Amino acid sequence: PVYISYLPLAHIYERFFFSLMTYLGAAVGFYRGDVLLLLEDIEALRPTVFCSVPRLWNRIYDRVQAQVAQASAPARALFHAAYASKKAALEAGDVDGGRWAPLWNRLVFGKIKAKLGGRVRVMVSGSAPIAPEVLMFLKICFDAHVIEGYGMTETSASAIVSAPGDPVLGHVGPPLPGVEVKLVDVPEMGYTNADAPHPRGEVCLRGPIVFKGYYKDPVNTAEALDSEGWLHSGDIGAWLPGGRLKIIDRKKNIFKLSQGEYIAPEKIEAVYGRSPFVAQSFVYGDSLKGALVAVVVPDAEHLLPWAATRSWGADLAQLCADPRVRASVLHSMQEEGRAAGLKGFEQVAAVHLHPELFSAENGMLTPTFKLKRPQVQARFQTHIDDMYAAMPK
Repeated sequence: PVYISYLPLAHIYERFFFSLMTYLGAAVGFYRGDVLLLLEDIEALRPTVFCSVPRLWNRIYDRVQAQVAQASAPARALFHAAYASKKAALEAGDVDGGRWAPLWNRLVFGKIKAKLGGRVRVMVSGSAPIAPEVLMFLKICFDAHVIEGYGMTETSASAIVSAPGDPVLGHVGPPLPGVEVKLVDVPEMGYTNADAPHPRGEVCLRGPIVFKGYYKDPVNTAEALDSEGWLHSGDIGAWLPGGRLKIIDRKKNIFKLSQGEYIAPEKIEAVYGRSPFVAQSFVYGDSLKGALVAVVVPDAEHLLPWAATRSWGADLAQLCADPRVRASVLHSMQEEGRAAGLKGFEQVAAVHLHPELFSAENGMLTPTFKLKRPQVQARFQTHIDDMYAAMPK
């Protein structure tokens, strides 16, 4: 195996896979440190195992879809025919993609697979839920085993992993051997084990992979681990047929709006991440207000060419201040929200566009790429106040 290491080693996800690859005797290549040149590094190394997060998979998906849309009519027809053929075979349980798969792989999907070096056999997605249509896209276009897992630092990385070749999408798989999983009712959010057709609740895990506690921090340890050794994850899951678990919501970081509606901002941010306009977002709600607002870092790779076709300029900072751009970004986000089934009160009512990516260097992200929510709020509080002030009373 050949593996490319580019995710931060401070993150248990990358630490686990680096250790696993070393154990398996794989060759490990390190990217040069510039994410903008990551694809060049991948094409040079040509890895056989590639791990990433939904944000990157979404970018690849959106980029290919845009290229297909701009292709000639015959090329589009050929792509859609090949895609439909492999999709039907995979949904029928044929992990090879059907009898015509070798032809489609050479004729249609070869150039797409070459974007990751052309040799990828195993693709792993973790850190956040991935949209089922993106997961199917990866299986079809890259002709590889695509695995989705669920875990956290407190479970020594993966605790639940989907099986290669599972034709059912939209879940993270069953628990690994030795791992116990139960769902605990969260009545204030409307999730219980009595829910039909799928029991729902907070995902709790127990087993030898679960940590013993936070170092010299008994208070947070007691919040995470109960007296029976169950780790309370803060994630909401649902049991699907076959013992598969689906992550559907988030219990941590929730807050209420003025009418009492519970909001899980991380779930909403994940949905908005599907918009081609959005690179990063921070969803905020004031408990005295009835609507949500968001700070959005637009995806320059999509926004700049899109704006150029409208002769709106090529300066990212100026585009972020353009009300026409803000309206277009907001519309795209709300469309993604509707497609994902967000309720009306879960949709943001206004956005502020910011040209600089959130990062650990500017204090907006942790070393594991998680938003520092209090710091982001403090940094953009003036813009948040302005968005609420501009809303109809």
